[in-house]
Amino acid sequence: MIKVGIGTRTLNFIVDTGIISLLTFAAFRTWEFYVYYWHITFYPFYYFFAVILLVYYIFFEAIFARTPGKWLSISRVVNKKGSKPSFFQILLRSIVRLTVIDCFFIPFLDKTLHDYLSNTEVVEA
Repeated sequence: MIKVGIGTRTLNFIVDTGIISLLTFAAFRTWEFYVYYWHITFYPFYYFFAVILLVYYIFFEAIFARTPGKWLSISRVVNKKGSKPSFFQILLRSIVRLTVIDCFFIPFLDKTLHDYLSNTEVVEA
């Protein structure tokens, strides 16, 4: 297992965040339409972003152990033994991603906080 570098992780982040942003924008604008015409409850954009981010990562990593960004960079998520992570590990990874401080742990842990807490790694496929 060869762990991926910071460049690969950055590429994964950019691709996945772009897709998540497009999905969030579409969902938010659709919701805004219903708010305007049907007078239902308005929710801010960041609610949609958080929910879609959580669902996106749980869906792709639980089923395929990779997201579209990881497919592009030919990498995947594994547990410490090198096999597919459990659903709990993926759930923990996805929830910790919602924290703002996740990326600031790289200098101290030599990995992101979501990798450290869930005992997972991103490796070349």
